[in-house]
Amino acid sequence: MYIDVVPNRSSPPAILLRESFWKDGKVRKRTLANLSKLPPHLIDALRRRLKGAPPSDTPLQDAFDIVRSLPHGHVAAALSSLRHCGLESLIASRRSRQRDLVVAMIVARILDPRSKLATARGLSSQTATDTLPEMLGLADADANELYQAMDWLLQRQAAIETRLADKHLKEGALVLYDLTSTWFEGRHCPLARHGYSRDRKRGYLQLVFGLLCTREGWPLAIEAFQGDTADPSTLASQVNKLRKRFGLSRVALVGDRGLLTEARIREDLQPAGLDWISALRGPAIRALVRQDALQPSLFDQRDLAEITCPALYPGERLIVCRNPLLAEERARKRQELLAATEAKLVQVLEATQRERRPLKGEIKIRERVHKVVDKYKMKKHFLLEITPDRFSYRRNPVSVAAEAALDGFYVVRTSLAKTQLDSQETVEAYKGLSVVERAFRCFKTLDLRVRPIYHRLAPRVRAHLWLCLLAYYVEHHMRTCLAPMLFDDQEGPERSSVVAAAQPSASARKKAASKRCPDGLPVHSFQTLLADLATIARQRIQPKDAGSPPFDLVTRPTPQQEKALSLLNVRLGPGRQPSTQ
Repeated sequence: MYIDVVPNRSSPPAILLRESFWKDGKVRKRTLANLSKLPPHLIDALRRRLKGAPPSDTPLQDAFDIVRSLPHGHVAAALSSLRHCGLESLIASRRSRQRDLVVAMIVARILDPRSKLATARGLSSQTATDTLPEMLGLADADANELYQAMDWLLQRQAAIETRLADKHLKEGALVLYDLTSTWFEGRHCPLARHGYSRDRKRGYLQLVFGLLCTREGWPLAIEAFQGDTADPSTLASQVNKLRKRFGLSRVALVGDRGLLTEARIREDLQPAGLDWISALRGPAIRALVRQDALQPSLFDQRDLAEITCPALYPGERLIVCRNPLLAEERARKRQELLAATEAKLVQVLEATQRERRPLKGEIKIRERVHKVVDKYKMKKHFLLEITPDRFSYRRNPVSVAAEAALDGFYVVRTSLAKTQLDSQETVEAYKGLSVVERAFRCFKTLDLRVRPIYHRLAPRVRAHLWLCLLAYYVEHHMRTCLAPMLFDDQEGPERSSVVAAAQPSASARKKAASKRCPDGLPVHSFQTLLADLATIARQRIQPKDAGSPPFDLVTRPTPQQEKALSLLNVRLGPGRQPSTQ
């Protein structure tokens, strides 16, 4: 084939695409196409290609401009996962700009948790940091729009929580509930109060929030409370939520011993007809020993036994567990605290005996002594003698021995019948509270960064927490799918017994040691895998040939990225997409 230029008298010449062939001993030619209307640069490029030359004298690397390059793979993974787990339709059945903005904030919270102002900047067409606004069709959303979308989402929280409960809960299910706190930057939020800081941020205003989860780790509901709220006082609202909003008549609530107290069980759970799984505090365990319901000597050869104590816990089952490793740890810690207390008491004793300005007066000496023993909570293990001019102390061997006899013991209590959960299953259910603790770690640390909170209005604080829960819902789905590529233990921990400490499975230990998956690919954490997927970019390419339209080209995934996208059931689409701009 070749390009032939045919003169046409006074008219422009005809430019024809022709081919030559041999027939009847002569060279003949036929016309395949008329190229007269094509631009000259395209005709020249075609002529060069037909001759086997490059389409232009310009080197290939200089024939194109990359106009823009935006990370795309991690956005496609998170957004597709959000849709695969059904969250988009749970938020609202019909698409709207409010729903798209909420989805954008959820995905942004997973990929790069930042302030709402920074998130809005990332959704702008001029300052976008990834392809999220393009994939959702958002055009230049500002921070005020995001705040309005948060208000819209908060109004739908109760309905969405109910839909989540309908999806993941059924009658007779176990529901895990626990609380944590975080600190607040500022002074003008009605929810922020001075209270106990689980993050060891003393002097900061605190905020308490509680999380309801399924046994498998799916988050269902979240609620914010004032920072000085005691844990047990939050239980009534959760019971009301389970019974009235979720419509569950038979459900067992699993909570720790500081939450499901005797008073809350009697006043909240029993009137509502709900079952429970919790544990006893130290004084309650010692009361069982005094009642002869618990005999520590029986656990020399076993680590679990079920007992009853109708006098103290009528109608309840008590599962006594003894963990030798926990016993050793408690003994070690007690000895350290006793030694630290004695070291401080020696200083008080020396202050009473020094020659110059000795410490005198029973009131002054007592204040100094109690300041020491209260610091380490060791007053019960010391016999103190305080007079106006002297002070002495010694350990109480009876108290120390009595406490040491119960080292390693904990007692799980439940109202469930043995036909519903046997002893081992009950202990496993109580230990399942680690699922909520894992969620709190994701909320607070590198994953979602719920803390610190800067919002001043109480509804905005609640909407912020609610967004973080929805983001964790998507992350839980992604972690479950990506488990073969992560350090997460896909097979579950191994235990010699339900009481013993959990150990990683053989496959998890092998992954941790070799840093490789069974197929030889590197093992990732969730965050590093997202960072790896972010290297899949969508690039806007502009050919330098005049009149050639720009097009989009997506980076070819590596084998590891292809595996991750396959596990998440994500398709990146065609490599080239014609630009509509």
